Amino acid sequence: MKPVRVTTLLWMLLLVLGLGATRKGSPEEASFYYGTFPLGFSWGVGSSAYQTEGAWDQDGKGPSIWDVFTHSGKGKVLGNETADVACDGYYKVQEDIILLRELHVNHYRFSLSWPRLLPTGVRAEQVNKKGIQFYSDLIDALLSSNITPIVTLHHWDLPQLLQVKYGGWQNVSMANYFRDYANLCFEAFGDRVKHWITFSDPRAMAEKGYETGHHAPGLKLRGTGLYKAAHHIIKAHAQAWHSYNTTWRSKQQGLVGISLNCDWGEPVDISNPKDIEAAERYLQFCLGWFANPIYAGDYPQVMKDYIGRKSAEQGLEMSRLPVFSLQEKSYIKGTSDFLGLGHFTTRYIMERKNPSRQGPSYQNDRDLIELVDPNWPDLGSKWLYSVPWGFRRLLNFAQTQYGDPPIYVMENGASQKFHCTQLCDEWRIQYLKGYINEMLKAIKDGANIKGYTSWSLLDKFEWEKGYSDRYGFYYVEFNDRNKPRYPKASVQYYKKIIIANGFPNPREVESWYLKALETCSINNQRLAAEPLLSHMQMVTEIVVPTVCSLCVLITAVLLMLLLRRQS
Repeated sequence: MKPVRVTTLLWMLLLVLGLGATRKGSPEEASFYYGTFPLGFSWGVGSSAYQTEGAWDQDGKGPSIWDVFTHSGKGKVLGNETADVACDGYYKVQEDIILLRELHVNHYRFSLSWPRLLPTGVRAEQVNKKGIQFYSDLIDALLSSNITPIVTLHHWDLPQLLQVKYGGWQNVSMANYFRDYANLCFEAFGDRVKHWITFSDPRAMAEKGYETGHHAPGLKLRGTGLYKAAHHIIKAHAQAWHSYNTTWRSKQQGLVGISLNCDWGEPVDISNPKDIEAAERYLQFCLGWFANPIYAGDYPQVMKDYIGRKSAEQGLEMSRLPVFSLQEKSYIKGTSDFLGLGHFTTRYIMERKNPSRQGPSYQNDRDLIELVDPNWPDLGSKWLYSVPWGFRRLLNFAQTQYGDPPIYVMENGASQKFHCTQLCDEWRIQYLKGYINEMLKAIKDGANIKGYTSWSLLDKFEWEKGYSDRYGFYYVEFNDRNKPRYPKASVQYYKKIIIANGFPNPREVESWYLKALETCSINNQRLAAEPLLSHMQMVTEIVVPTVCSLCVLITAVLLMLLLRRQS
């Protein structure tokens, strides 16, 4: 369900009625905080295998559910695009590491392709040595550049054969296959990788893959499929953590966590208990769904209550939300060495009763409506608005809710406006400045934040949106077979934040902004000239050799005729 963009007139009406009452402290982003991050704070950028690598059937890689989903040609992806080539990252590792060095990042978060390592998904059947070598070389190259690898085991690209044979995450046996895959990765790379993420944004994977069908595998099992998938993902995470803890931790000394994405939910009316409860419910159905079992041993009580009641009203004997046994609760609780958090934007939340007769669905179960303020900066995507103060609130919520865990921000960024090739991304600079500053305030509040990963290094394949949304610091020209990368203005700005480890003083921060725009103007001219350069390259590579060959051929023919004539 898309959030409702409240018109200015309606928003004014809400204000008059007191529903949009001024929130104490919400203008906090207006008071910019100059200061630096703690010593040793880690700065990075991220990506994922399926979105960037390409080489979808090269060097022994098996098909993933996303390969099959995008190849169906049924309009599931905007423009029927695929990630068969994507950024061509599989063949451009060294080139992209140069970009990472240019950014001065401390870490790089990337994911491993399960079907590239295990073509059928099952370790006992086949291990692809070329896949092992590819990631081993990537990790070595990062370490030789003094960049820490933060490795995600699974970022949505499940091996297709596991989907065909077992129904993917609808089947509890997937937890065992994931554990075996994780153990292979720990064994192959754990001597050098010390930060592991089991799953990236599993909520989106479950909801869009098994509820709405917008993502692979494209199933629409309303009100049931996503809860079952999530249940098995949580078990799989716990199995991988325990495997690391019992077998690998003592010799490898690494950390294993999970990365959960959630927007902040703010009550529309902070004096209305029902709106406050709805906003809390929004967060529990979003973040608590996965975090609560891992940190407290079970699903949030509000999820159990609401889904249980709706299920009964729909005539079901059991809740659609699966149940953990006492043994499973004990086994799952405490299975995280850090909390990975992904965050992009904020929603205002109001209570709205959804009749159970509408049928089972995740949206129906929550009994709430999401709103956006028309005054929030619109970045071009229909869902993403710049609301920095929500970031601070989410970080503080996670800190208090889950017992002061070490937090790594694993995804935070903004997408570029549709079909915009402008490298002077001033709006992304403002987004970075606002959100990173609110994170600094959260640390000042007492949040134990260890690192920040901006999303993402490159423009890349954006799932069902194809190549329309661009999150990258580097612009990728997808229409060019060489997939060249061009730095946007935000590269210069983010690099300055990293080098300064924060925001030292107003004069310096302002100079960063001016310098970034100056640099991007030069890069824009370079990008504009690229079609001409490409044309010249084509002339050099194709036309010139062809003309030369014709000249040689004509010369040979004339020479033969001349010799015949003389004879």
